[in-house]
Amino acid sequence: MMDFETLELVRLARTGDQGAFGELVLKYQSMVFATAFRRLRNRTTAAEVTQDVFIQMLRKLPQLRDDALLEPWLRKIAVRLSINRAVRQPRERLGEEIALDSAMAQSAPPLDRMMARENADQLREGLERLRALDRETLIAFYFEGRSLQEMSDQFASPIGTIKRRLHTARIRLRETLSELQLVG
Repeated sequence: MMDFETLELVRLARTGDQGAFGELVLKYQSMVFATAFRRLRNRTTAAEVTQDVFIQMLRKLPQLRDDALLEPWLRKIAVRLSINRAVRQPRERLGEEIALDSAMAQSAPPLDRMMARENADQLREGLERLRALDRETLIAFYFEGRSLQEMSDQFASPIGTIKRRLHTARIRLRETLSELQLVG
């Protein structure tokens, strides 16, 4: 149960009291951040989601029916925004990671480089053998780094359909690659 002081802060924040709103942010900031971080596993993104949660709180606080339910309401917003962020944003790689990968690839022994080229050639051939929709779906997600939302817009299909296509295309690619290895 929420204490009287916190209930009073919520009541004042509803009326536009910025000081009360600020105190609520300070009180619940760590809980919201922890909720977002559990879902996202990235401190920067969790901090961004935390800010978004409090922006939502500022906008929608008048819609909260029971002031005593502020904490679960904030947690629910944090979970929803975290899921949205995870689904809609493509996986990002830092420049240092790309540079490190490049440096490691250059220092790899000749046999490893040859095997990597052979694997890349097999993957390219496997992709070419797939139906156009399977190939386009895999390329958009894995090579172009498009998010599910971007792919949904590109293919004019719901996100659930895109997820199913990715799953099916991966299975077909795996089967095609297995066939290539048996032949090769």
